[in-house]
Amino acid sequence: MERVVYYIEGDGIGPEITKAGLPVLDAAVAKAYGGAHKLVWKEILAGEKAFKETGEHLPKATLETLKGADLAIKGPLGTPVGKGFRSLNVALRQIFDLYACIRPIKYFPGIESPVKRPELVDMIIFRENTEDVYAGIEWAAGTPEARKLAAFLRDELGANISLDAGIGIKPMTEKGCKRLIDRAIKHALAQQKSSVTLVHKGNIMKYTEGAFRAWGYDLAKEKYADSLMTEAESLDGGTKPVVIKDRIADAMFQAVLRRPTEFSVIATTNLNGDYLSDALAAQVGGLGLAPGVNKSDTLALYEPTHGTAPSYVGKDTANPGSLILSGTMMLEDIGWHEAAALIHGSVAKAIAAKRVTPDLARQITGSTEVGCQEFGEILSANL
Repeated sequence: MERVVYYIEGDGIGPEITKAGLPVLDAAVAKAYGGAHKLVWKEILAGEKAFKETGEHLPKATLETLKGADLAIKGPLGTPVGKGFRSLNVALRQIFDLYACIRPIKYFPGIESPVKRPELVDMIIFRENTEDVYAGIEWAAGTPEARKLAAFLRDELGANISLDAGIGIKPMTEKGCKRLIDRAIKHALAQQKSSVTLVHKGNIMKYTEGAFRAWGYDLAKEKYADSLMTEAESLDGGTKPVVIKDRIADAMFQAVLRRPTEFSVIATTNLNGDYLSDALAAQVGGLGLAPGVNKSDTLALYEPTHGTAPSYVGKDTANPGSLILSGTMMLEDIGWHEAAALIHGSVAKAIAAKRVTPDLARQITGSTEVGCQEFGEILSANL
């Protein structure tokens, strides 16, 4: 069986990790299945390379291709901070309604984590991807639009707001929240996980973050009453397979450090999920080994969770692990579990042998630094 996968090299270190990473996926598939399965790679353009070749950062041809695709993988795409064009990453999520950002976090033995028991960290975050502050609805301080909106909020709705404020809007809908939480619950049931935790800041933002929490409990009661029970019900002797509970975001950051075994599947809002997924990744080796995927109901766009890392460009020191493990998620999603297992084993062997890229070498005493390309070759050889 052949599966077509569209790929975008990305900006910054994107071309380097793509060159090192995609052959590892090919090698794992070949090792697991001989010639019975094959990935067929087709490049599409976005970012700096696209602009150089087409004059557009997000060409129409790329958008048309992705409309009919089900699998794609990309490197990081750059976005200037505070100026310039809109985030291409966010644009892709919104154009294709990639509403679920899914990030599994699990420890590879041998990494010297800043926490005492990193092996207890085994969580998967489902982060809402299209609403919240990432909707990108904002106006700069001092602009006519910001002043007009501030005046309306102050004069018509009684808000205590300065006319000189920069303003961002945080939209959250019942549909958007429920479909993300539904996906998290389905994963918990399918994978026999013990809990789904709704993470929110509803004690302060009652009608957005608080609504996320309320809609999550409503969904559990309406659709999964036979399978889910609340935390209170579980403490009262309930025996249903999955506990649904919630935690306030700031308390959750402490809880995942102190009591990681209490959490398995996490469903949360966009900005909370951004923070929390990176913080959890830091416990198990950092973003270099942190995979992710953004999904709609038809398209899965796999991508590393780190940025373009411009200071590492051209130095052959970047870690292709996040891209490779994101591709491993893809293999699992299409049912090629044997190939995925080979890659997980290969990464574990590389860490045990202490021949790793500089970001991992800093966390492994007595290790030897290798380059981006060599690390990919090591992983292929370890298969």
